[in-house]
Amino acid sequence: MEEELNQTSCFIDPGVAHPILITMYIVIFIGGIIGTSLMIFLIIGTNRLSVTTTSVINLLVVHGIFLISVPFRIAYYVQKRWSYGLIFCRIVSAMTHIHIYVSFIFYVIMLSMRYISFFKKKDKIEFYRTLHSLGVSGATWIIISIIILPSVFTQYGKSANFNETECFQFHDAFQSQAVVIVNYISSVLIFSVVSCLMVVQMFIIVKVVKQVKRPILTHQETWVQLKSLFFILVMIICFFPFHMLKIYYVSHAKECFYVNEICLSITALSCLDFFFFAVKTYYQKVFKFISFWA
Repeated sequence: MEEELNQTSCFIDPGVAHPILITMYIVIFIGGIIGTSLMIFLIIGTNRLSVTTTSVINLLVVHGIFLISVPFRIAYYVQKRWSYGLIFCRIVSAMTHIHIYVSFIFYVIMLSMRYISFFKKKDKIEFYRTLHSLGVSGATWIIISIIILPSVFTQYGKSANFNETECFQFHDAFQSQAVVIVNYISSVLIFSVVSCLMVVQMFIIVKVVKQVKRPILTHQETWVQLKSLFFILVMIICFFPFHMLKIYYVSHAKECFYVNEICLSITALSCLDFFFFAVKTYYQKVFKFISFWA
């Protein structure tokens, strides 16, 4: 069997895959913690009635919950042994997938609100009261919990032949046609939605560039649209590799296991979005300061 796996184009030896995964998750954990902390600092004092701010706060919660599970992945790849039981293995494994789709939902909400604000020529879309923002956030989380969590925690990994010392070996689920179809649909959905968002974003950027005076980067609207473009690029860079592989992976799950794990770790790089966002915000302020005195 080992020889057959080595002949496939996507097989990676565990001795090569584990150091890559350890490095990736250490970067994700440290960068995610720093980025989340910086973003909490930056968001203090901002308008909490803004729909965009509410989406950012929810994204912070999503990233924070996921980051709690990362040390257990690092420990597993370092020790090459799972010591926490099947149920917790399923939870830690499922958290990566939950993080992808819940983050995607809040990215789409945030970008959609930005686009509506732009086309309606409003500075921002706001809730009337803080209670409204809390209510909408709570309702969104309830809907997500009802749709995603029950199926994940009751079905995810249920059909796997679990080895007490191994984790994340849930590729047996792809023997079910229903699971394969759901994975195809999720990939197509993400490709389609992100592509539509990119088309709209490029249209807006072109329109803004035509309207504003030079130098372009001194205008607030330019930076607003670059921030939106940044989040689209996060989805493309982080989510596309995994969902592109998935189309092939569903029928080659066993031999492509570690390639899939590496692509999953790439999805988790979206936790660094606020780290780079904070750096970009700092650069924007420095650039405006230099432009002002130039």
